[in-house]
Amino acid sequence: MNVVQKEGGEYWCKKLAGRLYWYMNHIKLSRKLTILYVFCVLLPLVVTDSIVLYIVLNNENAKQQHAMENEASAIQYSLTNSIDYAAATAKQIYMNEYIERYLNRNYADALAYVEAYQDFVKTTLFKGGAGMDNTIITMYADNPTIVNGGEFSRLSAIENTGWYQTFIDSGQDTMLYFYYDNEKNPAIEAKRKILFLRKLNFFNGTRYNKFLKIELDYSNMVRGLVKLGYEFPVYICQGDRVLLANDGHSSINQNFDMFTLKNKVGVSKEMTLYGSEMQIYVLRPETNVMRDLWSNMPLIALMILTNAILPWWLMKKLNLSLTARIEQLSQVFDNVGDEELSRIDEISGSDEISRLMENYNRMAVRTNDLIQTVYKDRIKEQEMDIARQNAELLALHSQINPHFLFNALESIRMHCILRNEPEIAEMVEKLAIMERQNVDWATDTVEIRKEMEFVEAYLGLQKYRFGDRLSYELDVDADCLDIMIPKLTVVTFVENACIHGIESKTAQGWIFVRIYKEKTETATKLYIEVEDTGSGMEEEERQRLLEMMQSASIDRLKEKGRVGIVNACLRLKMVTDNQVKFALDSETGIGTIVQIQLMIASKELSPHCEQQNAALCETDNKK
Repeated sequence: MNVVQKEGGEYWCKKLAGRLYWYMNHIKLSRKLTILYVFCVLLPLVVTDSIVLYIVLNNENAKQQHAMENEASAIQYSLTNSIDYAAATAKQIYMNEYIERYLNRNYADALAYVEAYQDFVKTTLFKGGAGMDNTIITMYADNPTIVNGGEFSRLSAIENTGWYQTFIDSGQDTMLYFYYDNEKNPAIEAKRKILFLRKLNFFNGTRYNKFLKIELDYSNMVRGLVKLGYEFPVYICQGDRVLLANDGHSSINQNFDMFTLKNKVGVSKEMTLYGSEMQIYVLRPETNVMRDLWSNMPLIALMILTNAILPWWLMKKLNLSLTARIEQLSQVFDNVGDEELSRIDEISGSDEISRLMENYNRMAVRTNDLIQTVYKDRIKEQEMDIARQNAELLALHSQINPHFLFNALESIRMHCILRNEPEIAEMVEKLAIMERQNVDWATDTVEIRKEMEFVEAYLGLQKYRFGDRLSYELDVDADCLDIMIPKLTVVTFVENACIHGIESKTAQGWIFVRIYKEKTETATKLYIEVEDTGSGMEEEERQRLLEMMQSASIDRLKEKGRVGIVNACLRLKMVTDNQVKFALDSETGIGTIVQIQLMIASKELSPHCEQQNAALCETDNKK
C-alpha cells in the first residue's frame, strides 16, 4: 500500500514539474521578467521584512518577559527579607527566658508591676522596636496582674478584635496578616496594618497563655517598594486585594484596593510567607504598535517606493530593451534555411546583447554541431572549476573557524583593557579558556593543572553572574598538578554544584575544590573533592543519584536528567578499566560533598601519561 502511494506521489510530482516547465517555455520573455520580479524581488522582500519584523518584536517581547520575571523574583526576595527580619525578632522573644518569667509572675499591685517592669528593662536592655524603624512590638498574656501599657498588655485587650480571632481560627502558631484596622478600638484613625503574629508557647509548664504581635510600618514598606525603581508596575495581592504596589497611590488611611488589571499581567508569581498566601503581578508596559507604525509612515512609504515601485519601473524599461532586440534575433533564427545562419543587417546599442548580435554575425559560418560541442565542453569545464574552488574554500573555512574565534575573543579582551573595563576583560579571558578547552578534543585526558584552569575560569564566570552569593576556594597540592585525568571531570561536578546547589539558594554559598594525595606502603591514593554549602538533597534523591553514578553506561546517557554526571562517571569507569566506586553524602539545607579517589596499586601515576589503567576511583558525588 505504501509503495503504491509513494510511486503515485512521484508520478504526480514529475507531471506537475513537466507542466510548469512546458508553461515557462511557452510564455513570452516580458512575462518571464514579470514573474522573476514578483517571485525573486517582491515576494522575498515581503517575506524577509515580515520575518525581520517578527524577530525584532519577538526578541523585544522575550527581553521584556525576562526583565519582568527578574523583577518578580527581586520583589519576592526583598519582601521575604523584610518579613524574615521580623520573624527573627519574634523568634528571639519566643525563646527569651526572661520574658517568659516576667509574663508568668503574679504581682501584688500596680506599683509592684511597674517596679518589676523597670527592673526588667534595665536588666534585659529590651528595646520595643528591636532595631526596626517604626515597628511596634507588643506582648500579651492572660495574667490579670499585668498593667496595660508599653510593650506588655493583657490578652483580654485584643480577644474581641477581628485579626486576633482570625489568627486563633487559623490554628497556626505563626501568621503574617494584612488588614485594614477600622475597629476604632482603641479610638484611633483607621489605617492599613501589617502584623506578624506568634504564640509564645516555647516553654513547657507555662502558667498563662501568651501572644506576640509585631506591627510593621506599612508606609515604610510601600516607600521602599517605590524607591527600588523597578521598570514595570508591580502589585502584591492577596486574592483580589492589593496589599502593596509601586504605583505611588497606596494610601495607608484607605481600605485595600481591588486588583482589576489581570488582563495586563505579564508575569505572575505565587509565594507563601508564614501562612499568608500572596501573588506578585508584574504588568506589561503600555505599547501601541499601530501608533509607532503611523508615526514612521513617511519612512515606510519611502521604503515601499524604493524597494517595490522603483524596481518595477526599471524592470519595465529593461524588459523593453531586452525583448525588442531578442525578438530581432528570434526573427533571424526563424529565417535560417539549408542549415545556414543569416546575418543581422542592423545592430543597435553597445551592451552584451549588441555584442551577442555582432558575435552571431561572426559565427554565422559555423555549423550548429560545432557550436553545441564547444558550448557543452565549456560548461563542463566551468562546473568542474567551480566544484574545485568550493572544496578549497570549505577546507580553508574549517581551519579558520577556531582560529578566528580565539582571535576575536582576544581582540575584545584587549579592547576592554584599553577602555579600562578589567572585569569584562577578565570574563572574556575566562570564556576564551573554556572555549579553547571545548574545541581541543585531540585527546580525552588532560593534566589536573589544565583542568583546574578551566574550573577557575568557569567559577569566575559564575561569580560574575551570582556576585556575593557565590564564593569559592581551590586547593590543589603541587605534586598533583601533572597527573592526567579525563577532560572536564572536575568541572562537571563544579557545574552541578552551581546549578543545583548555589542557584536555588538565596543566601551566600561556598564551593570548595580540594585535590591531594595520600601514600601507603602498597599504594598511592589521589583524592579529588568538590563540596558546596548549597540546598542539599533529600535521602531518596541522594540514593537515586548514587545508583545512576555506580551504573553509568551508554544506555544511561539516553535517559533524561543528570546527563553530565553520568557522562563523567562513565568516562572515569572507562579510563580506569571499570575499577571505580562512588559514594555520595548530602543534607538538605546544609550542602553536598563529592570525593573522587584514584588508587595506584604499585607506583605513582606518571605525569603526561594518558593511560591510567591501574586506577581505582571512589566518588562522593555532587548532586
